[in-house]
Amino acid sequence: MESNSTMKIVSRRDMLRTAAALTGGALAAGFNLAPQTQAAADFPQQQPHNDALTAMRAQFGKNPIVAQELTDNLTMLSGPGGNVIVLHGPDGKLMVDTFVQSAWAPLQNTLNGIGKEPVKTVIDTHWHFDHADNNSLLRGIGATIVAHDNTKKRLSEPHFLAVLNMNFPATPEMAWPQQTFKESRRLQTNGETIVMTHVPPAHTDSDLFVHFEKANVMHGGDVFGNRIYPYIDGGTGGSINGMIAGAEKLLAMTDNNTKIVPGHGPLANKADLKQYRDMLVTVRDRVQKLKSSGKSIQEAVAAKPLADLDPVWGKALFNGDGFVQIVYLAS
Repeated sequence: MESNSTMKIVSRRDMLRTAAALTGGALAAGFNLAPQTQAAADFPQQQPHNDALTAMRAQFGKNPIVAQELTDNLTMLSGPGGNVIVLHGPDGKLMVDTFVQSAWAPLQNTLNGIGKEPVKTVIDTHWHFDHADNNSLLRGIGATIVAHDNTKKRLSEPHFLAVLNMNFPATPEMAWPQQTFKESRRLQTNGETIVMTHVPPAHTDSDLFVHFEKANVMHGGDVFGNRIYPYIDGGTGGSINGMIAGAEKLLAMTDNNTKIVPGHGPLANKADLKQYRDMLVTVRDRVQKLKSSGKSIQEAVAAKPLADLDPVWGKALFNGDGFVQIVYLAS
């Protein structure tokens, strides 16, 4: 890839080496973003590759699955992609998100270790591959996939994520959810009530919060990344203001005892979520000030507006330079 003196750029080999160190659902630091110029349409003349996506799938799949019990019948799984929740019991298993396809064999082993009941229901928090990659395999063994209307739409379309320089082909119909909804859906299984609530466009336009009411456990999807700068997919409806509004919505739906499972990062509580919301507001305001003053995206990156935040937030998928780019383009 081309280099850019204003950014932390790493080689493909370095990207894979750092990606191999993924743990706890968090991603590797210093990811190689496509260098940006004046506007979103002004990407350098480089061809997007599917090999980067293939390599990322393979590296994610090498990460061990770590299980953390949340209650006697709820388990959080982290490692090869976005965090997963498994509800188990006599009615069969329910999963929230599914990891990447390269983790299918260890995922099956982990699920069997939780209990022998089959997976009956899968909920996608949104359409991205690290959360919905095993849809088709789970559907093939009898699971019903449930998601927002836009998850089905996005999975059925090809996408180019310009910031990541990655092509995503349309997925086969077998990976599409069989049941979709527009605003909310409630279901009951294994003595638990699960409420799925659509979030107005934030990380994408397909985001859901999934609340296990009895256990007081909430999956925030990628609207919430604990102690990380998140990715914002402007190509499918995401924006920095939408992310802030989504964090506010999640705060209003939780209390001080809620266990909050982020899309990536360790298990969180409401105080962690507040810190994340405050970080988003600070970053939005700083980047918008630079943008409103006429600074180009390269000049905004060179100004290092997130230098004081990086020691806490810049150790996962994106460092401060990368997140400045994302927010600049998603505001």
